[in-house]
Amino acid sequence: MSEVIIHEDENFERALKRFKKKCEKAGILSDLRKHRHYEKPSERRKRKMNAAVRKNRRTRQG
Repeated sequence: MSEVIIHEDENFERALKRFKKKCEKAGILSDLRKHRHYEKPSERRKRKMNAAVRKNRRTRQG
């Protein structure tokens, strides 16, 4: 569970930005999106294969 302590001289927007960054670093939102609905094993393999192809294509070009 991520938490951010707000200091007395800190404004709310700054604390919110730190909280969002902490959640992103912990992978909370990506995990939530991943578990939003059931993914069949064949869909998971297809998604991972497409990601690997994209990554491989990027590394060869750049």
